[in-house]
Amino acid sequence: MNHKASAQTLGMVQLALLGALVFILAFTPFIGYIPLGITRATIVHIPVIIGSLLLGPKKGAVLGFLFGVTSFLQNSFIAPNLTSFTFTPLYSVGDFHGNGWSLVICFVPRILVGVVPYYVYRLLMKWLEAKKGGQTASLAVAGLFGSLTNTLLVMNLIYFCFGEQYAAAKGELVTGLYGVILSVILINGVPEAIVAALLTAAICKALFRFTKKNRL
Repeated sequence: MNHKASAQTLGMVQLALLGALVFILAFTPFIGYIPLGITRATIVHIPVIIGSLLLGPKKGAVLGFLFGVTSFLQNSFIAPNLTSFTFTPLYSVGDFHGNGWSLVICFVPRILVGVVPYYVYRLLMKWLEAKKGGQTASLAVAGLFGSLTNTLLVMNLIYFCFGEQYAAAKGELVTGLYGVILSVILINGVPEAIVAALLTAAICKALFRFTKKNRL
């Protein structure tokens, strides 16, 4: 087996392992998706971000798609809640119904979680590679941006695509809905992003050292 074929095989094995980790986290109760009333916090995006940095944006996008699949299954069949209609057209409760935009919200932000960190890291390494701690900082910021990509896109798409229904499900007035959106971003999204930054920096530094890979 030549070097190129060996590298491709290794990449597919790593993709399979990270994909399996996405599903393990997603379907282990109270770990991947942490229920918080009618919303959920998540750490399922962590292996997606790591995959983006370790394997590149194409395989990262595949992992992001798998992340979206887990969200679709959770909201459609496994543990739906009052706002699950925003993630799947298969779920409805009372007057609240999902539609095609539910699939956009469920999949597009999650796919981009597997793409954005790669380019953030590459950009920052051009500036910071020669500086002490530059790689650690670049990895942390890439993890931060990867996590925020998910939170900001999901919550803003919910606001624009399902504003009135989401407000009704949350028991809020439409006029104050964006305040609710911001509260979810701050309460869920910011801690998720900080955790993602710390774990991405620690795990990817170790993996890069092990694979002797410093630049993407």
